[in-house]
Amino acid sequence: MQNDTKSAKGNPETVNFSNTKATLALAKASFRSIMRSPSAVIFTLAFPLIFILVFGFLGGGGTHIDVGIAPGSDMSNPVIGMLEQTRMIRLKKEKSKVEFDKLLEKGNIDAMIDVQRKVNSQAYSVKVVYTSASMDKGNILRSVLNNLFYDKSLKPTVAEIKESTVEGREYKTIDFILPGQLGFSLLSTGVFGTAFVFLSLRQTLVIKRFFATPVKRSSIVIGEAIARIGFALIGALFIIVLGHFFFGFTLVHGVLTVVNMLILATLGVIVFMGFGFIISGIAKSESMVPPISNIVTLPQFLLSGTFFSIEAFPNWLQPISRALPLTYLNDAMRKVAFEGLGLWDVKQQILILILWGIGIYAVAVKVFKWE
Repeated sequence: MQNDTKSAKGNPETVNFSNTKATLALAKASFRSIMRSPSAVIFTLAFPLIFILVFGFLGGGGTHIDVGIAPGSDMSNPVIGMLEQTRMIRLKKEKSKVEFDKLLEKGNIDAMIDVQRKVNSQAYSVKVVYTSASMDKGNILRSVLNNLFYDKSLKPTVAEIKESTVEGREYKTIDFILPGQLGFSLLSTGVFGTAFVFLSLRQTLVIKRFFATPVKRSSIVIGEAIARIGFALIGALFIIVLGHFFFGFTLVHGVLTVVNMLILATLGVIVFMGFGFIISGIAKSESMVPPISNIVTLPQFLLSGTFFSIEAFPNWLQPISRALPLTYLNDAMRKVAFEGLGLWDVKQQILILILWGIGIYAVAVKVFKWE
């Protein structure tokens, strides 16, 4: 027995074993497996690209005009009253002038209106500020206001309309859609890929065989994580580059913006992998993975601003949307890409994602099974 022990200790293969090399070898093997998986390629690349192509070719039309009401504006005047009754116009309130100016420059609102009662008069002065980032909607609003101005019920009370234009960056449909589809891709990769892989490894006793080797459990998890993250980042980079060069997706600071988006993508896929670990722990068979995964992913696909702004949802639904992690990833991606913000500027979204990650992995540790 002593001789066997001495022999084992003196065995160069055992003494020189490196968990780092084992981790990288597992990552390499897993990456090859992912690349050969049709479902991984479909969810990570094909579906997002299809939506990007569809919305990219559709262009940037819209049916609503967002108009900010300047602080201090007279709210009892007939102009705003009639604008509220115009279905295509959505009035935005309760923001400072500085905030409205920034929204105009970014094209997030189409105009700002300020209505004031003239001194010693019953008439009102209407001041409208448009943005060059949304000239088509500005022209529609101009037409609406001109019609209101010549309305018999308003003409005696409106003394003048002053108009000006703020130079802004054009906000295209692809600028909203692409970050959402990127989030769609990361969520799919993190949840479905992780859940299927670890459940399969457990059921085929591959993990149990690993336990007979010097490979640590952490090496198995880290190796799979490196492969998933690497594949997700390749897909993300491909989607960003395609959107930028073919559909004019806005990257304010060029390569720096791409790097920031990839950092956010890394954080996102790590968080979403936690859902996959939980599902692989509670699923009894591979047939249970899709329905459980859909319970996690579908609400986020639909409610996290992937296809439509959450502001378009009913008021009672918006708090639910704002509780989902994908909402904050999508929001951070859009702010970094179109508005040119840095990672520190989206620290709130990053913090919420980290908190989600801590909570998810705390549950994953409890339910995850090795065999």
